[in-house]
Amino acid sequence: MVSVKQKIWPSDLLSDEPELESNLHLEQIILLLTCLKWLWQDRNDFFAAGNMSIYYDLEKLRHRKFRGPDFFVVLNTERKDRNSWMVWEENYQYPNLIVEILSPKTARVDRGFKKILYQNTFKTQEYFWFDPKSLEFQGFKLTDGEYAKIEASLDGWFWSEELKLYLGLRERKLRYFTPDGVLVPNFEEETARQQREISVIQQRVELESQRAELESQRAELESQRAELESQRAQRFADQLRALGINPEEL
Repeated sequence: MVSVKQKIWPSDLLSDEPELESNLHLEQIILLLTCLKWLWQDRNDFFAAGNMSIYYDLEKLRHRKFRGPDFFVVLNTERKDRNSWMVWEENYQYPNLIVEILSPKTARVDRGFKKILYQNTFKTQEYFWFDPKSLEFQGFKLTDGEYAKIEASLDGWFWSEELKLYLGLRERKLRYFTPDGVLVPNFEEETARQQREISVIQQRVELESQRAELESQRAELESQRAELESQRAQRFADQLRALGINPEEL
């Protein structure tokens, strides 16, 4: 007998998410994605995506039983390209962490319906929301089946136990910070930092080369000065001998 999944739905459903609310949403999602992928570039046990559909109810797909978080991370899974996240194709794994980017159109749903869905159905361990305009930022951790607010650090950051990173604001953007408080860069920022370091090293090498050249020139001048003094002394001695005077007796 052909199963419902085999009969109706393919194993690679395309994501079915609306366009993002603004360029702020797009920039923020890209930043979260690229920074995490840079930090975990040597890891192959996670999947991170933005504005991608999560299909979680196979039998009710026709009733749009799927959701597309703005950003989510699944741990202990294969790092590969996907068209969407279908839990029945992924060992029934749900995201470990979800971030929603608030907007006037979605804020009520993100704070209400989605929070309940992620808590009760997805059982996602950590849920954050962030408003790129007002900078409202809040984090929740699943505790005894319910979301409890995560205590903010002195910097106003929230610790993610799932990522082992802080999430906090820097220049009006939601960013990751290491346990030591170091900003996690993306590829572009890291490349720029490396280029600055290379430039500083090149300048230092050039200065050392110039310093060595000056020392060499100074040594050459000292050698020439000594040679001139020697020649002057020799001419003086010759003049004394021409007058019948032994310079060594002086």
